[in-house]
Parts: sequence; C-alpha cells; structure tokens
Amino acid sequence: MQPHQLNPQIEPQFEAVNDYIINHLGSNVPLVEKIGHYIVESGGKRLRPLLVLLAANAADYQGEKHIPLAAIIEFIHTATLLHDDVVDNSDLRRGKDTANARWGNAPSVLVGDFLYSRAFQVMVEIGSMPIMEVISNATNVIAEGEVLQLLNCKNPDTSEAAYMQVILGKTAMLFEAATEAGAILADADKDQREALRLYGRHLGIAFQLIDDVMDYLSTAEEMGKNVGDDLAEGKPTLPLIHAMREAKEEDRQLIRQAIRKGGLEDLQPIMDIVRATGAIEYTQQQAQQQADQAIEALQALPATSFRDTLEQLAHIAVKRKH
Repeated sequence: MQPHQLNPQIEPQFEAVNDYIINHLGSNVPLVEKIGHYIVESGGKRLRPLLVLLAANAADYQGEKHIPLAAIIEFIHTATLLHDDVVDNSDLRRGKDTANARWGNAPSVLVGDFLYSRAFQVMVEIGSMPIMEVISNATNVIAEGEVLQLLNCKNPDTSEAAYMQVILGKTAMLFEAATEAGAILADADKDQREALRLYGRHLGIAFQLIDDVMDYLSTAEEMGKNVGDDLAEGKPTLPLIHAMREAKEEDRQLIRQAIRKGGLEDLQPIMDIVRATGAIEYTQQQAQQQADQAIEALQALPATSFRDTLEQLAHIAVKRKH
C-alpha cells in the first residue's frame, strides 16, 4: 500500500496534486519538459506533498490551495534530487537511470533550476507571504545542508552531532516546511502550527536515518539505488560513525580509510563491522526516538483521521525497507 492510500479522504486530493504537477511541467524548451517529466514520473512515494495535504486537513483547511502548495514541495524535492545525483555522480535512482546518467550533468542541473523557479512561480500564485517565508528559508537551509555534506564527505572525523546537522538541513528541512506550510495555509493557531512544524522535522530525521540503515541492509531492487552508495561516495553516515566509535582499532582504521578514499573495495568487511558493532540497531533506535517525538507533537492537534494518518506515517517511516 502506498502512503496516500492510508486515508481514503486524501486519495482524490493526492491525485489532484499529481495532475497539477504534470500540467505545470510545460516549457518552450523540449528537453526541459522531457527531463522534468522523466524525473517527476519515475516513481517515488510523493511523501512530502502528501504531508502538505495531511497537515492542512489536520488543521481543518477547507480551500483548494493546498493542491498547488503540495506541488511546490514536490518541485523543490525533485530539483534537489537532480542536483544531488550530479554532485554524487549517481547513476541509479528509484530503480531507473538518473537524469544525469541519461542526459548528462549540465542538462540535469539546469532542469533542476527550472523546477526551483517553477516552484516559486506557483508560490506567487498562492499569494501567502508567510508561506513564501517558510519555503524560501527551507530552500536556503537545504542548500547549506548539501554544502555541509560535501564538506564532510571523505572526512572520517565527522561527529554524530555534525552529521545530524547535515540531515536536519538536507532532508528534514523540506519535511518541516511541508507540514508548517500546510498549517499556515489552514490558518492554524500558534500551537498547532508549531506542532506540525516539529512533526515534520522529527519525521524527516527519522526518514533519513532509516535511509542510512538501508544502505547496509537492503538490496538494490528494494532501494531503487545501488547498495553501498553512501560508502562509495565517502559519506560518513550514522552507522559508520557509530561503528568507528565501537569497533576495535583495526576495524576502525579500515572504515576510516574507506571513507577517505571512497569506493566499494571493502564494502563486505565494513558491512560486517557495521552489523557486529550494533550500528544498525543504534541508528534504528535513534530513528525510533525521532518518530516518537513526531507522534508526541501531534497531540496538540484535534483527533481526526488525518492526525491518525500522520501518526501512521511516523510508524511506517521507521519500519520501511525502501
């Protein structure tokens, strides 16, 4: 079951978002439209736009502007994927060739820019300065998070705190913007807006931590990307950080060397070390704590099916395999 199918009341709204996205990918430049459609239609759970819909409904929104608002969030997310795949030199996403593998780096970056600018065009149509403030701030923080990740890349001395700062920026910030923007659109009171903002933040962190785990547990078919991608890129994710903290000196040095040089030559022994040191369980526990905080934040909202669905998503986030 896809996340949007958890709540029958959301399904028609979710389909309206999909239609809106497709209808707003038009461009006078055929390649822009081709790449835009390719990446947007290549699968994915559309979790971030779904959060906009659920947050707005949970705060009793009665209008129609949550549809374009959800599309904005998906445009921004898709833009970041295009840019990330170029930076990481990735060739597989959601089980398909990345746009940069198919068309090259330059078109991928430029179409990512197009999607960013299209998002802001739609934002102007919504006409809410508070929403624009939240989303423009989020895009800035996301960019900073990506640069911070780049600085940490191939640095085995990256601390757990530094890594958490990276994922707060590059992943959790857009989750947070999605739920807070939905609350603003619904004219939620201060407490409900803060509750939805915190829910998005904690859910986003939990989601990314489980992504870190899957790099060492899942298959390429399950993830839709190559196993060991993080290690290949020299990214010191939480499982590796914890493993280095707990491993014996010889194993610690093996991980440090692998992070410094990148690549997959030592993938299997490092996967064995990660498992033996309890790094998988530790990262899962951290993700569960974040999911629990997300659920706790929801208690400020009235009891509705939409709040229930948000709670279900937090449970799903830490139990998923893809």
